[in-house]
Amino acid sequence: MLDANRVRVLVEIAHAGSIAAAAERLSFTPPALSQQLTKLEREVGCTLVERGRTGATLTEAGRVLLEHGERVLGELRDAEAAVRAVAGEPPDRLSLGAFASAGKVLLPATLAAFGRQHPQVRLSLSDIEPPGGYGLVASGDLDLLLTHRYPGVPLPRAGGLHRERVLVDPLLAVVPEGHALAERDVALADLAGEEWICGAPGIYNRISLDAAAAAAGVRLTVAYETRDYEVALALVEAGVGVALVPLSILRSDRRGGWVGRPLRGTRLAREIYAVYRRRPPEPVPAMVELLRGVASRALGGAVEAGGPDAGGARGVGTAGGSGPDGVRGGGEAGERGSDGSRRGREAEGRGPGGSHSGGEPGGLGAFQR
Repeated sequence: MLDANRVRVLVEIAHAGSIAAAAERLSFTPPALSQQLTKLEREVGCTLVERGRTGATLTEAGRVLLEHGERVLGELRDAEAAVRAVAGEPPDRLSLGAFASAGKVLLPATLAAFGRQHPQVRLSLSDIEPPGGYGLVASGDLDLLLTHRYPGVPLPRAGGLHRERVLVDPLLAVVPEGHALAERDVALADLAGEEWICGAPGIYNRISLDAAAAAAGVRLTVAYETRDYEVALALVEAGVGVALVPLSILRSDRRGGWVGRPLRGTRLAREIYAVYRRRPPEPVPAMVELLRGVASRALGGAVEAGGPDAGGARGVGTAGGSGPDGVRGGGEAGERGSDGSRRGREAEGRGPGGSHSGGEPGGLGAFQR
């Protein structure tokens, strides 16, 4: 039988990216860690890691053992937590991983509320960009991961983890205030002559934009490449281009100088997921429930969630259904239109305890800061 401690060495090398970094995390010297890896390779009878000047790369056999090893370590940690619970020691730590914009929009209110409700639990947060983090959850190094999927980008294989959609975040076209298209319904073809601000080729939001343009039969020019939505909004405000930005980011921005509009004829949205082990530590479901509530408020109540591995975004609000009016001067999305109707769609998702995750319907009319 393989030695679990040596399997952990392989897992740490994979997560850290190098033998030196893994050695530091495990309080080993690099030569001592290499010796443990060599013993593991001798046990399995093949090379698991290719050593190089820039780091360590797992072989195919190493990747196979990594997947099993992450699950084994996660099970051992869960077993330890279960025994401690029987002994009257509830979990006192919870580790999270999240991508940057989720950290800004969802986590401040969520972590503050969790801290008030569970003051005995010590929280930690790691910055993890998708598609990373799944292995950290499987091995128990993370208790909860927030990740996303953009249109046209498949989700990674869950590998036995529980993956639950907590938010469908509509993508709006954002133009400078005073732009000729700021006061009307907008289709992607209307923006074909604009200079776009988006991620570089291969970045998720760029994949989505390119796919939407191809579906609409238009060719877009991306003149400014950035994956940072804060930078994108600053550039839009300066009048240098247009961008596609999640509604939750728009609602959290306080600068002004732009107008966000849904694209007529599309249902573009990024989906945000919570990922955790099948038998999560006790505080995890409570954290997910709080995330749902904060997510709902992030869209003004227009949030649609789903169960494990929920399907593609069904859309939130009425894409392309807004009138020429909009929210002015830092107002909230979801204002009533000129016909007096409230735009948006009531949430249908349910949280871990079965409660509805949405509140009042929100709106996707013109949204301006």
